[in-house]
Order: sequence, then structure tokens, then C-alpha cells
Amino acid sequence: MLLRGFVLVVPRCMMADRRRVRGAGRATRFGDLDVPSKKALIRRPSPRLAEGLVTHVEREKVDVELALRQWEAYAEALRTHGWETVEVDPADDCPDSVFVEDTVVMYKNVALIARSGAESRRDETLGVEEAVARLGCSVNWIWEPGTLDGGDVLKVGDTIHVGRGGRTNAVGVQQVRAAFEPLGARVVAVPVSKVLHLKSAVTALPDGTVIGHIPHLDRPSLFPRFLSVPEESGSHVVLLGGPRLLMAASAPKTAELLADLGHEPVVVDIGEFEKLEGCVTCLSVRLRDLYV
Repeated sequence: MLLRGFVLVVPRCMMADRRRVRGAGRATRFGDLDVPSKKALIRRPSPRLAEGLVTHVEREKVDVELALRQWEAYAEALRTHGWETVEVDPADDCPDSVFVEDTVVMYKNVALIARSGAESRRDETLGVEEAVARLGCSVNWIWEPGTLDGGDVLKVGDTIHVGRGGRTNAVGVQQVRAAFEPLGARVVAVPVSKVLHLKSAVTALPDGTVIGHIPHLDRPSLFPRFLSVPEESGSHVVLLGGPRLLMAASAPKTAELLADLGHEPVVVDIGEFEKLEGCVTCLSVRLRDLYV
């Protein structure tokens, strides 16, 4: 990696395949970045999206065409705020494949390919493995009998919280620990019984404060700094950089609360995905630490 003036120049051998990259090709000045990398994996919704799994909610009719428009707006919001979107090859036969976060966990340059506790979702990892390899990541895997969904993993600095629940088992937690603790991480297991994934219940603000909706948490005391929010979907934020937080339109009270604390909510409508227990974190994998 070369520095010329204050422009980040990445050698050609480390560049992603640009055929499916949006926002690539523009040099990024250091003043515009507060993370080493701003790439986000996304995946187009399957035409079978309406068949996606539901576990903790009643099934509702999903409008697939509306979902596609919402997904496109979500991806555009990422790009508008400085993220390059890298589109993983579609998996049209996998109804839940748009929830790409569940397929891989990133820590530094290492991609840990998940093995879902829902057997019907395991084929979703195929295109993701290829995508992270093209980006120059080292690739590791969760092996049988371990199970892990990426939505069960919340990173706060070098602390990695792993939800132990319906989709992630104890062996999966152990394998996360084996993959990432040698790289400097601290892995903490968190019980999850009231929601689908750990990140269905909590995410974190830029300063490391964990936010969540108390009725959906098993043990909020496990988080040293915790802020209760008034809405379920207010528990979910994506850190866009600086004070900007990507949030669902279904959490206006939480957006107001966070704005009052000095954050800048960026609101998107993902209502069709929420019918399938999806949230703003599920629809992308943010790669913040590549090439460092």
C-alpha cells in the first residue's frame, strides 16, 4: 500500500473484481475516512424471498418487488455515505440469501465462513467465500458440529460478543474463539433466547456503548456500557462513519433519542425484510479493517 500525498493508493493485486463493485475507482483522501476500509458486501434478494424462514414472529406476506426497491435504496444509502458496495453473486434458490451478514464474520483481514444452525441456509456461503477471497481476505471456516450465524456476532473494538442461541451452538463459539483470539480479540459468549440473533437484540454505537430493547435481552448486565432504546428495531444500527448511523424507519423514537445524543441517523425503510426478522445489519457485511 502506497501513500502519495494524502491519497490512499491500493496496488492492483489487492483490488477487488470490479465487475460487481459500485463506488470503486475513486481515490479516497484520509480526511474522508475514519476506518481503514469502507467496503460492504451486499446480495440481491432472491425471487423466493417470501419463503424465508421466520422463528420468533408470525409470518406475513412479503412484497418481493417492494423488497427489491428497499434493498436498492439501502445499498444507495451505503454508497452515499462513502462505502463501496461489493455485490456477492445472487443465490436465487436460497430465500434468505439477502441476509448476507449471516454467512461470514470479519475480523481484521480474516473471514470466518459461517455454518448456519438452519440447515436450509448453508448453501448461501458459496458465493460469499469467493467474494471475500477476491478482496484479499484470509478465509477460515466453521466446521461440523459447530454452527454459527453471522448475525450472532457483535464486535465492539477487539471484544467479540457471540450469541449462543438457536442458530449458534457452543462448538461454534469455541471455533470463533480459536479463529480470532490469536489475532488479539477477546470472545465473550452471550445467551440469546428471546430473539433470532444476538444482533436482533443489540448493536453498538461508535463509542462502544451497546444499545438494545430490554424485553429482548437475556442479560444486559453482560455489557459494560448499555443504553436502553424504546423500540425493537431501534436496537439495530450500522456505523457509517463519524456520527452517522444507518437505522430503520420503523424506529423514529430511537432515532430522535440518538440524534439528541449527538448522532446523525440515516433512515431507510426495510419493512419487507423486517417481516422476515431482518434488520439493517443483516443486509450487508461491513469490511472495515482490510489491508491493515
